[in-house]
Amino acid sequence: MPVISFANAKGGAGKTTAALLLATEVAERGKSVTIFDADPQKWISKWYELPNRSSRISVISEISPASITEQITDAAAATDYVIVDLEGTENLVVANALSVSDLVVVPIQGSSMDARGGAKILTLIGKLEKIVRHKIQHCVVLTRTNAAVTTRAMKAVQDFLAVQGIDVLSTPIVERAAYRDLFEFGGGLGDQCPKQITNLDKAKENAEMFAAEVLERAIVIPQKRWYHIFKKAS
Repeated sequence: MPVISFANAKGGAGKTTAALLLATEVAERGKSVTIFDADPQKWISKWYELPNRSSRISVISEISPASITEQITDAAAATDYVIVDLEGTENLVVANALSVSDLVVVPIQGSSMDARGGAKILTLIGKLEKIVRHKIQHCVVLTRTNAAVTTRAMKAVQDFLAVQGIDVLSTPIVERAAYRDLFEFGGGLGDQCPKQITNLDKAKENAEMFAAEVLERAIVIPQKRWYHIFKKAS
């Protein structure tokens, strides 16, 4: 089933929040999810230890460059969706995970530093496509945006992406207190109390629209070379 990786060569771009929002939204739809927590901060692993986690979600944090491709392949055969939260750097774990992904989502905040970090991942994807000999579908999601105001820096990032012809999700991830609270209290947005969180309904709507756009792009290609290579090797 689909393997969706979140990557940006700069830390703090919103990868973990985007990955967790997608995972919890998929679980809300009744699907099983395996999350690979490859971020050194292990925020998703810490979230997994909190109350209210869905029984449809499992988290794997023991990962190595030598094992990750086989681990992802096995998880893709056992669960409906595999989501990979990669660390904010370029290394062998990142490269191996991207090479077996059906979709790579590159979160970018409204800053030139985030844009440069995202550009490094897009360049890496181009190199990996030559190695695996198939297209690695990818897109950008703008993160931590202001619902009311588009900053000058964000506008510059949007213009840069448009000129490069990069696929950008129509739904940005808006800065919401509800998203931060997931890492404090556990569970998904449906488990949060609307009396304690401002604009929870808007956070839910934003997350649902973001997840819908990602899932529309996450199409499995059964003929992918990596799938047959690793299944044959096992």
